[in-house]
Amino acid sequence: MQALYDFLPIIAFFTTFKLAGIYWATGVLMVVTVGVAAAQWFKRRTVSPMLMVSAGLALVFGGLTLYFHNQLFIMWKPTIVDVLFAAALLASQVFGDGPLLKKMMGHVLQTDDRSWRIANTSLALFFLASAAVNLVFVYRFSADAWATCKFVSYVVMVLFTMGISLWLSTRATTVAS
Repeated sequence: MQALYDFLPIIAFFTTFKLAGIYWATGVLMVVTVGVAAAQWFKRRTVSPMLMVSAGLALVFGGLTLYFHNQLFIMWKPTIVDVLFAAALLASQVFGDGPLLKKMMGHVLQTDDRSWRIANTSLALFFLASAAVNLVFVYRFSADAWATCKFVSYVVMVLFTMGISLWLSTRATTVAS
């Protein structure tokens, strides 16, 4: 269910983009993202750090896009989000007390430290690759191609994280119920 909530702003943005253009889509993205964060707050009395970062950047870059009437701001947002997520994942291994992915999933899945590091690094590299692909589409393709790429890349990201979760589960020593 959480994946559906996370996907809702992307669906709303893409649909509105196709129907009314990037500026309407940007406004819709801002409203829906705040709505998803509010729904999470009312349900759990907390908002996930990933959603907070994404919502904050959607508001900042969406606001800049609408204020300056310049689509590059919103088009850069996915790159910045991806780089921040990659940096957090990599920094957790270097400066933290363990991979961030382990902190996020360790209560459900237990495996060896090497597997957590591999999965954490793989996800970080995926985010960096996604950031690079986004910039290629920002500067080399139309806004329509960019929007389609963002939609597809989100689906690929969900599939990639499911793959990592599946791979980790095959290496699990115990699974909590």
